[in-house]
Amino acid sequence: MTMARTIPIFPASPAAPSAELEFRVSPPLALYVHVPWCVQKCPYCDFNSHEAGETIPERAYVDALIADLQSALPLIWGRPVVSVFFGGGTPSLLSPAAIDELLAAFRALAMLAPDAEITLEANPGTVEAGKFAGFRAAGVNRLSLGIQSFNDAHLQALGRIHDAEEAKRAARLASQHFDTFNLDLMYGLPGQTQAQALADIETALSLSPTHLSCYQLTLEPNTRFAAFPPELPEGDVCADMQEAIEARLAVAGFSNYETSAFALPNRQCKHNLNYWFFGDYLGIGAGAHSKLTLHDRVLRQMRHKHPKAYLDNIRSGNAVQEHNEVAPASLPFEFLMNALRLADGFHPSLFEARTAQPLGRILPQLKAAEAAGLLAVGPEKIAPTAKGRRFLNVLLEKFL
Repeated sequence: MTMARTIPIFPASPAAPSAELEFRVSPPLALYVHVPWCVQKCPYCDFNSHEAGETIPERAYVDALIADLQSALPLIWGRPVVSVFFGGGTPSLLSPAAIDELLAAFRALAMLAPDAEITLEANPGTVEAGKFAGFRAAGVNRLSLGIQSFNDAHLQALGRIHDAEEAKRAARLASQHFDTFNLDLMYGLPGQTQAQALADIETALSLSPTHLSCYQLTLEPNTRFAAFPPELPEGDVCADMQEAIEARLAVAGFSNYETSAFALPNRQCKHNLNYWFFGDYLGIGAGAHSKLTLHDRVLRQMRHKHPKAYLDNIRSGNAVQEHNEVAPASLPFEFLMNALRLADGFHPSLFEARTAQPLGRILPQLKAAEAAGLLAVGPEKIAPTAKGRRFLNVLLEKFL
């Protein structure tokens, strides 16, 4: 992680945000690739995903992604790409040949680092799992499996199309082909007990993943679950599940390095760490988002969301549907909203490097959060306390 010069932890007086920013060091740059199709839309999912039907327009979409990257190159000239993440939707619906072609194009067009982390999200279904060897041969070096649960009743309640045996089989295949792989799990499921949540964790650990993502199920707007909400465990029950999961994974050697992410030593997800450290990312594909730091501004973009609209607009050379500059006054909160998700927080110099503003700008809020026992502030690290991590929204409200 490249950082600017070290700055005093407490400057003499808070400074107002400059009208003209100057970013002396460009943040690391990641590439996100969105594949918007799924076999079936899950009732809890609010991501930009669409049911695939019989087939997906793979040839047209691969061509569109390459054209999308080509059109964006002027924004990222000369900057190495440190990671690539194929997300969705279900990227494993693409063929290994398509992934191979895309990665070859990324290497030819952009400065893809030789040691770049390349992640692909996959579902545990038999068809996708059969492609794992091909994905590895194409250059993918990290797999992320959307397991959610190893309990058949809970998988059915979540609308998942795989069963527990398929999930275990896919995880075993992942371990054969990838040195690094993640399993996504959920807790707080309809009718779930703490014992059942921990049973999912035990099964996951038996499959030797290097990384686990454990999320509480929440009812998101514009989802089927929001319209027809299932009965979920009470908040206190979910909090107890979370604490039990954290304790069990700590015993197993996993560090809870980010709010919902657990990793064995040196197996953190580099792509996601770049998000939390407020790095830059170029997003290509339907509905993909970008955050790019230019010399004196931070630009956000969103591609056209619907696959057909995206493909149509690519042909006319207009992939971007929305773009705006982040107001300088908003940068401190946006930085903190990401960096304070990390257990180890951030070095004070990173605030200036990512926002082009002195740390003194948020000095009163830092002191208030520290006094409330939510934040630990020192010359080498600013990090949430255990209380701050548990009540992250309360901590962030200090900086609004």
